[in-house]
Amino acid sequence: MGIIFLLVLISALIAIVFLVAFVFSVKSGQFDDTDTPARRIILDDFDTKDKPKSKS
Repeated sequence: MGIIFLLVLISALIAIVFLVAFVFSVKSGQFDDTDTPARRIILDDFDTKDKPKSKS
């Protein structure tokens, strides 16, 4: 019976650690913008150094 209490305590401790890590990542802005990084490759414009120079 003692081992069950130990396992429940260890699993609760692990759950609390994951909860603290999740709250820390939310507060630090990890999940603020989930759409833009996936579309960044499509929306990127050429840099000015990459644009071909026109011959005038």
